[in-house]
Order: sequence, then C-alpha cells, then structure tokens
Amino acid sequence: MIRLSTLLATVALAGTAFAAQPHPATRAGAVAAIVTPPPQQPAPTPVRKPFLRPELTLTSELVSFGDLLSGLPSEAAATPGFRAPALGETGTIQVSRIMEAARAAGIIRDAGDIESHGFAQVIVTRAARRLMASDLEAAVKTGLQERFGVDARALALAIDGGAPAIAIEPELTGDVTVLDLGYDVRSRRVQARLIVPGSAAMRLKPIRITGQMVDTVEVVVPRRSIARGETLSATDVVVERRPHDGQATELIGDVKAAIDKVARRALNVGMPLRVGDVQREEIVGKGDLVTIVYAAPGLLISMRGKAGEAGAMGDVVTVTNPQSKRVLQGTVSGPGRVSVQSSAVGRVASAP
Repeated sequence: MIRLSTLLATVALAGTAFAAQPHPATRAGAVAAIVTPPPQQPAPTPVRKPFLRPELTLTSELVSFGDLLSGLPSEAAATPGFRAPALGETGTIQVSRIMEAARAAGIIRDAGDIESHGFAQVIVTRAARRLMASDLEAAVKTGLQERFGVDARALALAIDGGAPAIAIEPELTGDVTVLDLGYDVRSRRVQARLIVPGSAAMRLKPIRITGQMVDTVEVVVPRRSIARGETLSATDVVVERRPHDGQATELIGDVKAAIDKVARRALNVGMPLRVGDVQREEIVGKGDLVTIVYAAPGLLISMRGKAGEAGAMGDVVTVTNPQSKRVLQGTVSGPGRVSVQSSAVGRVASAP
C-alpha cells in the first residue's frame, strides 16, 4: 500500500514538472522578444537658420527682411525693415542694426537665430535707369521740330554746366518728353523742362536745363579702346555728329579714311579721330631686305635689295641694290616687295 502511494506521488510530481516546462515554440518566441531591439526612430532633420545676404540690388523703396535674410517664412520675409537708398545709389546696413530690427519685429529671439557668416554690413544698391545727355538732346530736338518748326538734325545741344546726373525707375523705358520749351532763334538759346512719363521721381522734380543749339560735323569715333599699332576694322569705329569746335579740318569725317588704318597712338572710346591719329599699315620697314622686281617690256628681273624707307601699299620708297650699290625708286606692291618700272620703253623685237 505504501509503495502504491509513493508511486502515485512520484507520477504526480513528474506531471507537474512537465507542465512547468514551456513549449519549445513558446520559449523561442520569448527569447526572440527579449533579443530583438525596438525599431529605431529617424534622426531629426537639422533646422537651417536664415542667413544674411552680403549684397543685394533692389527696385523698391523699402528693404524687407526677406531681401536681407534668406530662408524666412513668407510672412516674415514680407515685413519691411529699412528704407532703400535713393535711385541709382548704394548704401550699407550694419548687421547689428539688422539683428536689432529683426528682434523688434519678432522675427528672431536673439542673434544666434541668424547665420551672419561674419559679415559686418550688408551692401544695398537701388536699381535705376540713368538718363544720358543724348536722351535730353533728343527730347529738345523733337520739341524744337514740333513747336517751332526747327530742323535740328544738324545741331547739337550744349547744356550749360554739362548734363545733370538723373536716375529714374528702372522699369521705365519710355523717351524723355518736353513739358515746357523756350527758344531764341537769333542766339539759339533754349530753356526746357523735361520729364519721363510715369516717373514718380520726376513728377515731383522735373528736369530743368538751359543751353544752346550749336552746329555739328560728322566725325569718326572709336567704339572701343584701341592700342597703338592696332589695325582698325569696320566694327571698331562709328560716325557721330559732334559740336563744331573750329578744328573740323583735322577730324576724320569719312569712316573709309579710318578702316584698315593703323593707330599711331592709343585711341580712347568716343574721342573723335584726327588725321594724325592713324596711318596706312606699313608692309615694308626701313632697312628691311625686300625683293626688287624690275619690269620692262619683254623683261622681268627679280633681285634682293634693302629698303631705304618704310612704306605702305602703293607708297614710293627708295631701295638699294646691294651688288651695284645703285639707289632706285620703286612702289611698294606687297609685303617685302618693291616694283621698279622702266623709265624708258625700249624696242621689243618681234618674231618674223
């Protein structure tokens, strides 16, 4: 009896122990749950700070914070911060003032919210269209034709004290027009009040000029700087009308007289060319060894010689025959070539 009880107790303990062991699949799942790390969260994207632009050009009267700082939200970017310079002018804004204004506008909390890259100031330029003396002259000439019937195409306007410096809004492309114009036929004196339609700046302050209409002549002027020794081409020069200064005879008025000529000195843009400023290109230099070509009816002789003078195409120069030491006169007919013609025409025998 005791043995049976002992056996039953042993079996019961074994069953309990077996039930306490986890199922293999359950044990693997538990281990996996412990070993597998939690999913990683993506790294936060760093926030880029607004940064200062070191230089900018504006067309408006106000400088907004969006003009000064790149990367601002649209509302903050549209907030005006400073007044722009006058038309055509350039000014600077200290970075410390920009920081202070941005804090006052609630755009930043402190200077660390902006990347300044070490700049001490920002350069601001106000874009503008600058009126030239030619713009004013064209308006006056048109007014003289329309109001007084004066054909001023051969005249030029000499403005008292020179043309004023005038800057207007860059988007305005219209011509200068005359508001008021006075003209004295005898003295050719003019008084004019001018404006560009649509310009707010000129509406408040129109241009007032006085001057005189003077006679002009056509002159040839360089379109670019030309160095000494350069050969001028058709694209290097242009014909313009300039005031007659009493020295018109020295000025070149025909563009053909300048093309393919060599500059004898440095020539500046827009300065009228004078006769002595250019010369024909020398293709034979003084002292150069040249080919002397002697031509006569039925005879052609070539020999080496030495040029006694420099010359361009078609110039008459002296050459020396090194063998006979005889000095001849010939015409430059090509680079390093001088042609000598016979002074007397000899008889040429004809075949029977």
